[in-house]
Amino acid sequence: MKKRNLSEKIRQWYEGELSFDEKIAEPVVHIPAGTHDQQPPETKTKIRIVHRLENTEIKISRVGYGVLSVVFCLIICSILISTALFLPGFADKEAPTANEVYEHYVGAGRDQTGAVNTVAGMILDYRAFDTLGESFVLFTATCAVLLLLEGHKAALNRAKSTFTYATDPIVGIAAKIVVPVILVFGVYVLFNGHLSPGGGFSGGAILGTGLILYAQAYGDERAARVIPAGAIRGITIAALSFYCLSKSYSFFTGNEFNGVHSVIGPGTPGDFLSGGLILPLNLAVGLVVCCTMYTFYMIFTRGRLD
Repeated sequence: MKKRNLSEKIRQWYEGELSFDEKIAEPVVHIPAGTHDQQPPETKTKIRIVHRLENTEIKISRVGYGVLSVVFCLIICSILISTALFLPGFADKEAPTANEVYEHYVGAGRDQTGAVNTVAGMILDYRAFDTLGESFVLFTATCAVLLLLEGHKAALNRAKSTFTYATDPIVGIAAKIVVPVILVFGVYVLFNGHLSPGGGFSGGAILGTGLILYAQAYGDERAARVIPAGAIRGITIAALSFYCLSKSYSFFTGNEFNGVHSVIGPGTPGDFLSGGLILPLNLAVGLVVCCTMYTFYMIFTRGRLD
């Protein structure tokens, strides 16, 4: 009987006698609970058709979403696995990375840049403009978040939270001890990025973590007063401007064809004041990363930075 009804409906739809669009377009009367039996047969039929179509659409959407998710994951996994199979082996001399660029970085990087940390010398000297682009990506992301979220009416009208962990006997005391240690360690990583593993990105992340922990322990309102929004914006813009101007000077004076030489030398590798502009550039990058992390936390937590 069900097969006969289904085949009859398919035949009617194929011949144009049955149109689901017209049935969906017809107004449906919302019937209060307990009054379904009192409605005309036409209204009951409309309600059953709409409910059946809604349930069918939901089932198809769920099944389709699951099938597409599995297919997409399988495609991504196959691409990643096939890519990993074609990668060169560890310490393979024929690998594309084992070329003259790698040999130059490792062999002459310390003498040319003055940085003991080869990675710092590479990203802040040889590839300094690329690192500048990465810093501007963070700056652009911060500007986009500020434009989209800050100043929103719902965010401005949000009630200020007065609850803090500063009075908690465990969290408050722990924050007083841990936050200064985190900030000092972040400064250490920034200032020693040209001598040891670390640098602008890692040191800035540590400083940003310390500021976020301070805001969580002592409250967002207090953190906003201690670290004003104007100072965050000013530090970010000043750090990016210094980075851009200093590396422009470095590239201009480093060109052997124009006859202009830089007054800032690489120094003696291993000394604190060495590496040329790598130390101040590490500071600039670290400040940008720190301010970006803190800005994201305050915007997504409070809806505003100030």
